Amino acid sequence: MAGSGDEATKPRPRQWPWTALSPNPIVKPGARRPLGHIPPCLPSRAERPPSGPEWLHEIKHDGFRILARRDATSVRLITRAGNDFSSRFPFITMALGKLTVRSCLIDGEAIVCDENGLAVFDLIRRHGALASAVHCAFDLLELDGRDLRREPIEKRKALLAELLRGSNLSIVLNEHFEEDGAIVFREACRLGCEGIVSKRLCSFYRAGRSAHWVKVKNPKAPAVKREAQEDWGK
Repeated sequence: MAGSGDEATKPRPRQWPWTALSPNPIVKPGARRPLGHIPPCLPSRAERPPSGPEWLHEIKHDGFRILARRDATSVRLITRAGNDFSSRFPFITMALGKLTVRSCLIDGEAIVCDENGLAVFDLIRRHGALASAVHCAFDLLELDGRDLRREPIEKRKALLAELLRGSNLSIVLNEHFEEDGAIVFREACRLGCEGIVSKRLCSFYRAGRSAHWVKVKNPKAPAVKREAQEDWGK
């Protein structure tokens, strides 16, 4: 999972294009009702990754956070700021449209990698359509009308893995690791990744900042340096 990216060049809409469903669900698990776009779940910052068997860990890529919505009539790729990037990432859009489901809502990160396979934000922030963009999917919020947000994260991930099995290369599963968080973070830094996001097992998906999602960033990553410059107005 990665940062939300810089969308300064895109106009921000007045409100998100979600439907009538509440951002934080109170419906029973397994309930079937239409699910539109919602504000994404956001990780809390931490100085070091959590340890213990109750956590799983993901690589944090540097790209655009994307909620990918597929329904009976359309496919939309909505950024954290609420912009529709469907035309900007045409092959992700087509790959999502080919999934063998009636509807789904997938949380993930759109990235473009360099020749070493590392996500580089400067490659994805360019204007125009990007054929090389890939959607790294890490959560499944709805499937065929079934709201999954109150299901435990490990079940959502298992359903997502099954959904994406054999899918187009433009939409891929962002694998998670169950080793100790410090080990995963060390290896992510060694590879030059932005960092990791650790997620507590059995946790639900809730819009906004969550204590059950924890991000630890690689201090040497370009994304961290870029954020520091932006904080100073540079």
